[in-house]
Amino acid sequence: MKPFHLSWKIKQKDEGKILREFLREQQLSKAALTDIKFYGGQITVNGQEENVRYLLQEGDNVTVVFPEEKRSDSMKPEAIPLNIVYEDEHCLVINKPPYLSSIPSREHSTGSLANGLLYYYEKKDVNHTVHIVNRLDRDTSGLLLVAKHRFSHSLFSKEQQKGAIKRTYLAVVHGVLREDAGTIDAPIARKEDSIIERTVKKEGQHAVTHFRVIERLPDKSVVELQLETGRTHQIRVHMSHIGHPLCGDTLYGGLAEEIDRQALHSEKLAFYHPLLKKQLSFRSPMPIDMKRIVKNHA
Repeated sequence: MKPFHLSWKIKQKDEGKILREFLREQQLSKAALTDIKFYGGQITVNGQEENVRYLLQEGDNVTVVFPEEKRSDSMKPEAIPLNIVYEDEHCLVINKPPYLSSIPSREHSTGSLANGLLYYYEKKDVNHTVHIVNRLDRDTSGLLLVAKHRFSHSLFSKEQQKGAIKRTYLAVVHGVLREDAGTIDAPIARKEDSIIERTVKKEGQHAVTHFRVIERLPDKSVVELQLETGRTHQIRVHMSHIGHPLCGDTLYGGLAEEIDRQALHSEKLAFYHPLLKKQLSFRSPMPIDMKRIVKNHA
């Protein structure tokens, strides 16, 4: 497999800089440079290997070859169809169907999105392991971001920590919300005696969800939600907490009469691409099973 690399042609403004300084400006951390030096990577200038103390000159061609990424022996490639919405050499945006785990778990040790990505990478001769930036619950459908290599994953993770990766969800919930819009600010913690279930708890982690009513049905509501934080089951817990559990979400008080999963869909994903240096945004329409609920109650 071809090793991943990045290249730059040095402009006049960067002439006289030490190579280390230039690479740090390209967001290569000290840890990344150490990995390159000691674990099989390479830094060249005009085709010749150089150390990071090299003084740059206008017109120099700098190339950084990243070390091979180690893959887990326990995760095997599987031929799982992927709905790829966008792809470049640094990332993928995937429209995940429901009933597909993002990564293997104890309950579902195979058949995950990660297994499918490994298979896809092998077919495309991509020498990386799986780096999912924003996972979705197994039964939640919609858009998620995958970094294709360790370096882009570190950059996207920084964007995520800054709140610069915007995720918008659609949900169909029980009951008719009175407010057109609002914010749920309630800390979330693991529920006692459960390894799965979460609950609102004073000593839990800070969690904030913004909601807006899209459509009111006789006994249900279609709600748009934006996450300010990313806690496990956050939307499901918060909507249940205010008395409007998601349809199908039996874990948090919803009924599975019309849908056999939580009626939650990652509809929009927007982020700044730190390597292409541009803003990208994507949208995935509401899936059929959620549309059916709306149609039945319209």
